[in-house]
Amino acid sequence: MMLKTLLLWTAVGVAGAAQAAPNLARHADLDLATARQLADATLKHCSGALSVLDRGGNVLTAMRPEGVGPHNLLASQRKAFTALSTKTPTRLFAERARSNPEAANLNSIAELLLLGGGVPLFADGELVGALGVAGAGGAEQDEACAIKAAEQIGLTTQR
Repeated sequence: MMLKTLLLWTAVGVAGAAQAAPNLARHADLDLATARQLADATLKHCSGALSVLDRGGNVLTAMRPEGVGPHNLLASQRKAFTALSTKTPTRLFAERARSNPEAANLNSIAELLLLGGGVPLFADGELVGALGVAGAGGAEQDEACAIKAAEQIGLTTQR
């Protein structure tokens, strides 16, 4: 009898705890295996430094081929962070910032880099991370390389 009572109260407690848990949103996120695929795809299209960030802004992978200046690794990370935080390719974001006097101070935020080469990464319309490329020959080439790499593995750079 006591065992039945104990089991009953345990079941009631577990059921109550299950109902109390919030129904949190679930999000897709890049993983290390996908980041490596993205890095390989990037290096097929250009020889720039690259950084892949997950949706939280954490670096999953960062690479700098020989012959690419060391400053480009940090630039690729900052481009990726800028694209991630604004959900906008950095070249477009930089153009918008230059044409808006109220956005002139954005370049004073140390983590942002208003220079083309960073792209947000979307899977089924959901932001999953970002890719930044630097040192591939200029902002336009950096961006083109990042877009081609994303498309090669099935990600998009726009919702």
